[in-house]
Amino acid sequence: MMNKLSRYIKIAAAAVLLAAGTTSCLEKFPESAIPEDEAMENFNDAVEHLTGIYSNMLSSALFNGYLTLIPDIQADLVYAVEGNSNTYGMFWRWELRPTDLEIEAVYASLYAVIGSCNFFLERVDNVRAAETDDHNLDLLDNYQGEVYAIRAMCYSKLLELFCKAYDSEEQAKEDPGVVLRTKYSEPEPVKRASLYDSYMFVMSDLEKAAGLMDAELTDQASSYVMSNAAIQALRARVSLYMHDWDKAIEYSSILIDERKKTFPLSSTKVASTSTGLNDFGYMWQYDAGTEVIWELGLTPTSYGGGSLGTVFLNFNRDYTYFYPDYVPAQWVLDLYTESDGRYSSYFADGESLGIGVGYAGVSDSPLLIKYFGNMTFINTYNIYHVNMPKPLRVAEQYLIRAEAYCRKGDWTRASADLSALRDARFANGGSVSVNESTWLDMISEERVRELYMEGFRLNDLKRWHRGFTRKFQAGAQPTGSDITVSADDPMFVWPIPQHELLAPGSEIEPNESNK
Repeated sequence: MMNKLSRYIKIAAAAVLLAAGTTSCLEKFPESAIPEDEAMENFNDAVEHLTGIYSNMLSSALFNGYLTLIPDIQADLVYAVEGNSNTYGMFWRWELRPTDLEIEAVYASLYAVIGSCNFFLERVDNVRAAETDDHNLDLLDNYQGEVYAIRAMCYSKLLELFCKAYDSEEQAKEDPGVVLRTKYSEPEPVKRASLYDSYMFVMSDLEKAAGLMDAELTDQASSYVMSNAAIQALRARVSLYMHDWDKAIEYSSILIDERKKTFPLSSTKVASTSTGLNDFGYMWQYDAGTEVIWELGLTPTSYGGGSLGTVFLNFNRDYTYFYPDYVPAQWVLDLYTESDGRYSSYFADGESLGIGVGYAGVSDSPLLIKYFGNMTFINTYNIYHVNMPKPLRVAEQYLIRAEAYCRKGDWTRASADLSALRDARFANGGSVSVNESTWLDMISEERVRELYMEGFRLNDLKRWHRGFTRKFQAGAQPTGSDITVSADDPMFVWPIPQHELLAPGSEIEPNESNK
C-alpha cells in the first residue's frame, strides 16, 4: 500500500470557489470544472484525482474549521468573551442569515467535494476497463469505495445542518432533504429530495462502499483515508439519526467488538513511552491514537488554511498572551470529576500553561486546549492551533450503541457501554448505571464530556428536540449570554444559501430559517 503522505497529501489543498451573485454552487464553474478529455484516463490519473478529493476536504469551511466548530459554538457549550473578534458571532447570537459567508462556504465546499466524487465515479469504469494490472484493479475497487464513503459523509453533513431531524419514516417522506447530485456531466434537477430519500441515498452509498473495500487491506488506526471501518462507523451514526436502533447496534458492534484489537480506546491510564503523555493526551497533542478511525492528514505546508484552536486561544496573535474569543461554559466544566482524565487534555488555565490571558474578564478562566496544536508543528515549524480533525473515533461508537440500547430499553447493556468508555477515561471508578428516567440526560452529558467541540452538539439537541438556556457567565459578552432557545427554534436548521434559491433553474425549497 502506498505511503500515506505520498498518496493523499502530495498536492496543496485547492481553494474552494464560493458562489457569488445568483450563480449556484451546484453548477460547474469554467474555472473549476475538470476538462473531461484531460483527466482520469488511467490508474495514475485516478490516484491523482482521489488525492485532490482529500485535499479539498482540508478546506477551512469543512472539518478543519466551520463544520467542526460552528455547530458547537452555536449551541450551549461556550460563551463569547467580552472584547472578542466577533468570529462566528452571528451563530453564537442566533442571528443566522442565508447570506452569511460561513453558511455559503460550508454548503459550497460540501457540494464541491461531492462534484469531485461524481467525476471520479463517472470515470472509474473506463479506467478499470483499460487497466491490466491485477493489483491496480484491486486498488481501484478500494479507491472507488473510498469515494462512495466520502460522498456519503458529505451528504450526511448537509443533512445534519440544513435539514430537520429524522423522527419517523412517515415524517421523513414529507420533509425536504438535500439536493442529490449523482452525476458530473449530465444535468439534474436542482430540487431537494425528501428527507427519507436523502438518508436512504447516504446508506446506499455506504453499502456500495462496504462492498468494494477490504477491511484487512484498509483498516488501520489513525488512517488518513476512508476505510471499511470508517464505513461501519458512519453507518452506525446515520442509523442512529434514522432511529434504526438495531442497525446502529449492529454497525457499532463491528468496531467495538469485532475490531477491538485494531481500534482499542485510547486510555488516560497508559503513558506513551516517548513523551510521558497518556495515550488519550497523546492522541490530541500529536494527532495519533488507536481509537481514531479516520482523521484528515495535515502537513505543515498543507493544512487548508484552517485552525481548530485559534478562536479558543489565539496565541499566535502576538505570541505573548492568549486572546480567546470563546471560553467553555461553566456547566460543561462542572460535568468533569477530578478522576476524569479528559479534563486535563481538554482544558487548562493560562497560569498553569505559563501564559497570560489578554482579556481581563477571563484571566483566570479555564481555556479549551484540546486544539492547542500538533506539537510537532509547533516545535518544528512554530505553527500553533492546527490539529488534524478526527471526524470518526471509536469513542463515538460506544455512545451510539449506548443510546441505541437505551432506546430499546436495554439499560444493562447501555450502562455497560457507558462504563467501558468511562473506564478508559477515568483514573479510577467511572462505572455508571442508566434507567428509564435518567438515560437521556446521562447520554447527553457523556456526549458533551467526550465529544466537546467536535461538532455534534447542535444536531444532538435538534434530534432530541431539546432547547437550552444560557445564563450570564463572568467575563462573557452581554449580548447572547442570557438567551433561551426553544426546541422548535427554526435556526436549529441552517438557512439554504440565498444564491441557491435565486439561481436560474433552481427549484430548491427554503427552510423556515430562510424566512
